[in-house]
Amino acid sequence: MNILCLDVGNTRAHAGVLSEGKVLSQCAVPTAQAADPAAGLGPRLAELARGPHPPAGIAFCSVVPKATETLKPVLAATGWPLFHLTAAQCPSLGLPLDYPLPEQIGEDRLALAFGTLAYYGAPAVTIDLGTAVTFDVLNKHGAYAGGIIAPGLGLMTRYLHEQTALLPALDPNDLAVATGIGTSTVEAMKIGCTTGFAGMIRAILDRLLQELKQRGEGEVRVVATGGSAGHLPRTWLREIHFDPDLLLRGLAEAWKRKHKN
Repeated sequence: MNILCLDVGNTRAHAGVLSEGKVLSQCAVPTAQAADPAAGLGPRLAELARGPHPPAGIAFCSVVPKATETLKPVLAATGWPLFHLTAAQCPSLGLPLDYPLPEQIGEDRLALAFGTLAYYGAPAVTIDLGTAVTFDVLNKHGAYAGGIIAPGLGLMTRYLHEQTALLPALDPNDLAVATGIGTSTVEAMKIGCTTGFAGMIRAILDRLLQELKQRGEGEVRVVATGGSAGHLPRTWLREIHFDPDLLLRGLAEAWKRKHKN
């Protein structure tokens, strides 16, 4: 069965048609334009419906409440069954929430937890390198147990420009430099952002793994996803699984569990 999985994030709305955990086709639009009748998700969904992999339903999550409300009529207009992943549904779908205020957990983080549990097991730490960087923990019992939130690479580059008089804006997708010592303002900023970003990820991850070791969680798997994963050192590949489609795969997994009940 093909399922359309939609992640409405702070920056973009990313949709993909999945079957058995594999992405068959995908598209993305800026979240601010997602409900636009001409340039938003509606026309893209119509294209998917006419394509070689028409979906049987929609599973979605959102961290932008205003966008959620404007998109619901767009999604309903497709006529496909809708499944909105929320914290209230997780325990019945096999994801216990060991968290005092479950309603505060971002729906994207819940989707990642389903994907991690299904494809990598527990205990695990999942790192999502998006607008914000989130670290989420599944304990050895397979329960969501909390995490850490930090600024993403895009926020770092934008903050330097917005909070200073002379530093230029950087493109977070164009941060590569050939040397470790900047010979221009732009190079210096790029090195500072990329080196600082990787150092932040390493420091937070080490702290989390140490904490989990002290709790007796055993061997912890680490999974990373998100658009900024390419800025992490390639040497980390030995200890971190990179899964660019983990969130969509998690939504598909939640859908599957929902419709087994």
